[in-house]
Amino acid sequence: MDKLAGGITKHRRPVLALFAALTLASAVLLFGVEVNYDLTDYLPAEEESTVALALMEREFDAEVPNARVLAPDISIAGALELKARLSALEGVSQVLWLDDAADLKTPVELMNAGLVEQYYKDGDALFSVAIREGMERRTVDEIYETAGEGAAVSGSAADSAWIQSRVVTEVLRAVCIVVPIILVILILTTTSWLAPLLFLATVGVAVLINMGTNVFLGEISFITQSVSPILQLAVSMDYAIFLLAAFEQQRAGGRDAESAMRGAIREAFSSIAASAATTVFGFLALMFMRFELGADLGLNLVKGVALSYISVMVFLPALALVCVRGLDRTRHRRLIPEWRGAGRALVRIRVPALILVVLVVAPCFLAQSRSSFLYGNGKPDPGLRYGADTALINSRFGEETAIVLLVPRGDPGAEAELTGQLEKIENVSGVLSYAGTVGAVPAGYLTEEIVSQFYSEGWARIIIYAETAEEGDGAFAVVEAVREAAAEHYDESYACGQSANLYDMREVVTGDSKKVNGLAILFILATLLVTFRSLTLPVILLFVIESAIWINLSVPYFTGAPLVYLGYLVIHTVQLGATIDYAILLTDGYTANRRLMPRRAAVEETIRKNIFSIMTSGLILASAGFCLNLTSSMAVVAALGLLLARGTLLSMALVLLALPALLMLFDPLTSRLTLKSGFISEKKEATADEE
Repeated sequence: MDKLAGGITKHRRPVLALFAALTLASAVLLFGVEVNYDLTDYLPAEEESTVALALMEREFDAEVPNARVLAPDISIAGALELKARLSALEGVSQVLWLDDAADLKTPVELMNAGLVEQYYKDGDALFSVAIREGMERRTVDEIYETAGEGAAVSGSAADSAWIQSRVVTEVLRAVCIVVPIILVILILTTTSWLAPLLFLATVGVAVLINMGTNVFLGEISFITQSVSPILQLAVSMDYAIFLLAAFEQQRAGGRDAESAMRGAIREAFSSIAASAATTVFGFLALMFMRFELGADLGLNLVKGVALSYISVMVFLPALALVCVRGLDRTRHRRLIPEWRGAGRALVRIRVPALILVVLVVAPCFLAQSRSSFLYGNGKPDPGLRYGADTALINSRFGEETAIVLLVPRGDPGAEAELTGQLEKIENVSGVLSYAGTVGAVPAGYLTEEIVSQFYSEGWARIIIYAETAEEGDGAFAVVEAVREAAAEHYDESYACGQSANLYDMREVVTGDSKKVNGLAILFILATLLVTFRSLTLPVILLFVIESAIWINLSVPYFTGAPLVYLGYLVIHTVQLGATIDYAILLTDGYTANRRLMPRRAAVEETIRKNIFSIMTSGLILASAGFCLNLTSSMAVVAALGLLLARGTLLSMALVLLALPALLMLFDPLTSRLTLKSGFISEKKEATADEE
């Protein structure tokens, strides 16, 4: 460590040059990072909808219909012409319309009215379009241009196109808002005008390197792209603050800048490493999810925290030494005075605060898993074009989602019987199949183009349209009924489509919940056991943070608001990993003070010394969460931001209100169950209290 510290301080300019080169290279690589906008791509390979998609793409070279296109005020002939032009677009693999469900040689007036109105109503035509994966944004733009003025597009492909057009600008907007907020918080809580800029530069370099090196991962999800930079910035700011504080303390002892920085690196190395380790282990649990988005987000956050740690321990010392004169010249008094009575005030209310927490925790624990959940991107904002288009199409033609069912080819009777059974399922508005659409006409009398829509060499394709949203009880009931009906007629069958994908996602992520949460607790429990060498303190700390998490996740249940399940799943590990440091900081200070003074005095002194640090860190992380919530039009990201902001404030509140009470309450037990605790004896404590 001495050699490392000496090397950094001695070669500070080459260190700065190296980090500048890495940052520049990462900024360039950032433009080559592939972003995946489809959450269903992260389903395990063995899930039915994943197998079905791969099978359909191989056998039929087509996608599941994933967009609805409305063309207003158009004739039958015009609709057929528009269908041909839409089909010719490079990103469109298939367009289905009325002519695929009925013979247009028959006058529309003589057709089944219910069937016609699924596709053509009051002069408006509605097309079911399959857009190729990865081409959504460009293709949706081309559809608007091709369909002309007044056209509307909805569906999961339109959702992906909208996200693709917004994710980068929304990340930049969030950064532009959160950075000034963090800057203000740091200015108010530090004693140098220049120091906050050094902190932001240090963590900003790590964020850019993390984002640029994602190019080597192949691709990342849009959620990772949106959340990771802001979260990394907020979580790792503490490391930079701690190192520079250690540097100033070393200088206050009379040491010159270079030797003071070497001392600060040695002093801060293990403590910052311990803080980073708890955060890393919390994020690491995400990588054990079967739903592969967890590995994507978890790996990115773990990599980000590691890079932030390296940047703080290597880049910041070099930068601070180069700017040491500027730090000295820009010194000022702390703008927010120290609250010396904080410890006494919080200790006085510890008992009612603890009672309140205990009374609230039980119902919140029960409520937090009983919210109504969303598994996709949620409902689109009607104030945006995509949301307005979705509302327009639903108002004119009703909600609709498509399910593609693949069954073995070769048994026309079973296919016809299954088609009839599917048509009787509640909320099914129509079924397109060879048996149902073409009937008894031999395949040899039909064009290859028509036959290929329904048959490959070994498989038959059936498209079911349901009058439901893409997710919800009604949509999932249809998926279950379709799969059950297929199982009655075939030993092997596969269903896919957005509602089927989300159904499988629900099953996977629900199963992930207990495993991921349990692993996060075990990882951090092990870290706390090593850190404190105590049997009681890790349990107390985990209870405090878990209580904050349960309260946070119960709010949607009590308010009746639906909660995006991915936010529910991810926030547990994120809040636990990011805010356990507050509890560690307070507990570490308490155990140190407890060796010198009675428990009450130890708690009061610990709160007085650490309340500023806890509140600074908490406000930075909460601000990051609020910025994500306010700037993102993506339901998953916005929900995660709100949960992060609210959860951070709750963790901070419980650490300052409930943890002191628990530390004092269990102090005698902690003294006995902590290895070499060194707490002053009860006799000395009583004597000190009397004095």
